[in-house]
Amino acid sequence: MRSGFTEMLRGLLDRPLASYYLLLSSAGLLLTIGLVMVFSATMVESYEATGNAFAVILQQVIWAVVGLVCFWIAQRLPARTYRAVSRPLLVVAILLGLFLVVMSIKQKQDEASGDASGGIATDQLWIHIGNVQFQPAEIAKFALLLWAADSLVRLGPRIASWRDLAIPMFPIAGLLMIIIGYADLGTMLIILAMFVGLLWASGVPLRILGVLFAIAMVGSALLIAFEGYRMERIISFSRPEDFADTWGYQAIQGYYAIADGGWFGLGLGESRQKWEWLPNGHNDFIFALIAEELGVVGCLVILALFGVLVYTGFRIARRSDDAFRSLVAAGVTIWIAGQAFINIGGVLGLIPMTGVPLPFISDGGTALVVVLAAVGMLAGFARAEPDAAQALRARNPSRLVRLLWAPLPPAPRSESDSETTKKSPTTRKK
Repeated sequence: MRSGFTEMLRGLLDRPLASYYLLLSSAGLLLTIGLVMVFSATMVESYEATGNAFAVILQQVIWAVVGLVCFWIAQRLPARTYRAVSRPLLVVAILLGLFLVVMSIKQKQDEASGDASGGIATDQLWIHIGNVQFQPAEIAKFALLLWAADSLVRLGPRIASWRDLAIPMFPIAGLLMIIIGYADLGTMLIILAMFVGLLWASGVPLRILGVLFAIAMVGSALLIAFEGYRMERIISFSRPEDFADTWGYQAIQGYYAIADGGWFGLGLGESRQKWEWLPNGHNDFIFALIAEELGVVGCLVILALFGVLVYTGFRIARRSDDAFRSLVAAGVTIWIAGQAFINIGGVLGLIPMTGVPLPFISDGGTALVVVLAAVGMLAGFARAEPDAAQALRARNPSRLVRLLWAPLPPAPRSESDSETTKKSPTTRKK
């Protein structure tokens, strides 16, 4: 019986468009669960604040629609477009990050002197323009991913040279990480993991990765020491019960939510901690509310869906016949996996809490739109897998289908081209 199931599963995975459908199904289910849980987590506070329990979820649905439009656009664009926009997008990300840092410092000075801000306001993580706010750190993830992958492909065999690799890649990446890490250490760690993962996947020697890792650890330690609240999180991490009224309050309330949920949870919408007990239950700690309402079983479903998404991302990276698409697919996968691990690990008390959202699930507009755009790009790369591209071209869909959904992917490379790509120094040798 087990052999029959294994053969059936293998047959499904061997289908040309298996990666594409696995990606769509796992991301779609995570997005749906996220919208349901955001509504459950915000309905009480939303009703208390505005008299409308649907106020917050309606905003999140609007962001989800915007994200799905970005998904649709992203899966239609060819790899050469992403390579063309990588450098301009990186410049924009650095400028926005610098603007946020400068404006945040200026705003603190204005608040101390009693002066009012103008039309564009900022806080530690967001830029506000009227009623719209966005987070430059989320754009920085996408920008660095595209630029680093494009740069590594352009370098080719020179990635083994420290000098060729370091200039200008390391100073620019380091500058971006410092700008982001100044206000958002959690996002900086995600960007760092993605960047190192790209270097490893491209075949950069381990001695260079070891030096970079050591520099990153020293830099992270300095950023932790720079902000007092980060050190507080580190101190309260091992024994939050000793700081239950101050630094460890959020963690303790999250543990209560997880413990109350048991195996099957209290039921959807029946959370007790969302009644103003658990701070940021709709965002950083939404996994704790999932555990409370849906129990261990619900948490395992979430983890399984992320597992399918991560498997699919690396599968696309492995099966791609283009070095840039392969590196970007690996980078997106590391980004999503790393962010999910940091969020869930912090909620469960496995690592210190850093305050990053859970991909697809937490409340937040910029994070949702950017991750859906990244998954849309990944979906386009899944359609460009050699077997998938050949199958789609054999179907020859109508012009209307290509217009409403996605154009045909590029034709698969010839065997000689594929062999050249496989032997490329940008692919790690085993």
